[in-house]
Amino acid sequence: MTLSIVQLGSKRHMGEGLRIGTVRRPPRGVPKTRYSKDNWYDVWLPELAPSEAAVKAALAAETQSDWNRFVKRYRAEMKEPAKVRLLKLLAELSQEANLSVGCYCEDESRCHRSVLQELLKENGARVE
Repeated sequence: MTLSIVQLGSKRHMGEGLRIGTVRRPPRGVPKTRYSKDNWYDVWLPELAPSEAAVKAALAAETQSDWNRFVKRYRAEMKEPAKVRLLKLLAELSQEANLSVGCYCEDESRCHRSVLQELLKENGARVE
């Protein structure tokens, strides 16, 4: 069993399992009844998304130094007890079931999901 990191809205891979959206907002213009059918997500977990201020910093990052500041900020946000519990829950679930977490960004290297992947690994997740 593993946890995959995906781009929301992309075609699902065989055996991907439950798709969890770790984004601040649902997809615009998409009815709730289509979220799962159109491969956005099955469950929305905005608690694992960066804060609005952190998202702005990430989108404005032009240099590696800017990006590193975002990463530091997001990691600090993810140290809140409730968020740590969610990370541990997903890590444990990845031992027993296939699931995936994702965001809308095209470039995973400049997306919070790359940091989220590291955080999940640090909490013991089996990441694909």
